Amino acid sequence: MELNHEDRATGGRRPSVRALAAGSVGNFIEWYEFGVYGYFATVIAERFFTPAGGGSVEGLVKTYASFALAFFFRPVGAALFGRLGDRIGRRPVLILVISLMTVTTALIGALPTYATVGVLAPWLLTLLRVLQGLSAGGEFGGAVAVMTEFAPPGRRGLYGAWQSFTVALGLLGGAGVAAALASVLTEAELSAWGWRVPFLLALPMGVGALWLRLRLDETPRFREQGPDAVEALPARQVAWAIALGAGRVMGWAAAGYAFLVVLPSYLQTALHATFREALTATVLANLGFAATIIPAGLLSDRIGRRPVMLTGAGLVVVLAVPLLDILQSGGTSTPLKGLAVLLAGAVVGLMAGPGPALLAEMFPTRVRCTGLGLAYALSNAVFSGCAGLIITEAVKRTGNVDVPAYYAAAACAASMLALFKSTAFNGTAGKADWTDAGDRPDVGDVLRRH
Repeated sequence: MELNHEDRATGGRRPSVRALAAGSVGNFIEWYEFGVYGYFATVIAERFFTPAGGGSVEGLVKTYASFALAFFFRPVGAALFGRLGDRIGRRPVLILVISLMTVTTALIGALPTYATVGVLAPWLLTLLRVLQGLSAGGEFGGAVAVMTEFAPPGRRGLYGAWQSFTVALGLLGGAGVAAALASVLTEAELSAWGWRVPFLLALPMGVGALWLRLRLDETPRFREQGPDAVEALPARQVAWAIALGAGRVMGWAAAGYAFLVVLPSYLQTALHATFREALTATVLANLGFAATIIPAGLLSDRIGRRPVMLTGAGLVVVLAVPLLDILQSGGTSTPLKGLAVLLAGAVVGLMAGPGPALLAEMFPTRVRCTGLGLAYALSNAVFSGCAGLIITEAVKRTGNVDVPAYYAAAACAASMLALFKSTAFNGTAGKADWTDAGDRPDVGDVLRRH
């Protein structure tokens, strides 16, 4: 890879570190907000979706429906902002999406509730969630493209893993703020106004993120390609790559949201845990998640992406039901329950670490933002955005409290099948786009010769 003057002076290190910071900070804010929304789902249901006389479960289902709607706008954002990122550059798009994300998140903290404006309240909240979905859809593709395209040779797994690691930090940050508020405020204060604080905190976070992105250079690969690189790629190959990418990360999406975001409200509504107990469990799960992401990314640089992701998905299939049974058992000690949620998060991290680099390597530079962004957004729209809605409604209708485990295990089993499929692009259209010395070949080339 040709380095500019600054790159040569620093061995490429300074731009790479700057790219990590600028790329990952948006992911932190995005998932901080999505985590906060999940942690305060029961409060938001009461404030926005449960008029006098409404049931708490009904309000929670509506809250998750709004949650899911935002995820279904992610593919729209991925297509829109991804196309811009592939045409005009990664940097301007990342600046645009962080601005939109910051404003919409802060506005949620200032919204009037159902008691104040009636049926307008849930509609305003849903509109802001839609705008968040659009910005989040553009965030992933641009951020992962920046981090992996700036990565030194043989380190894309590590650099891509930072995207997932900041997801964990964002979820932990949201849980930490929620836990702090729960410890200093009464339940009445938390329900009346305390829930607004985490959303309003996104404003100063966003200003800092914008400053970092304004100082970011365009990626070397995009500069080498140039804005006029419009050589057409076979539409069927692109579509297959997007579908295959979505399938490969669907287990990560489903298990991640089942174990890391939906867990608090599930523990409260299905297992009758207190808000503090649910938050403690979520913090432990996210600590386990964070602990394995970077090691998994590093390992994938040595042995390939798919063996690591297959291990994580397989462990979810095997362990999901036993781990949930531990939480449900009244005779299980508190330390053992803590270990169970810690392990649940850790196995998700094995998929999340290599996942961003795996997706980035599936697409050539000229469609990378669009392709990887759409694959990730489609997977998350179906298997993350709908997780809370599906799990809550299924538990309500069946009374089976094992639903979250079945949901995560089924998605991971399907994801394992997709991971064994060969990549969509061949020859110069795909893998040859990455020419860094020392990189491992796609593990599909090792697992099946054809």
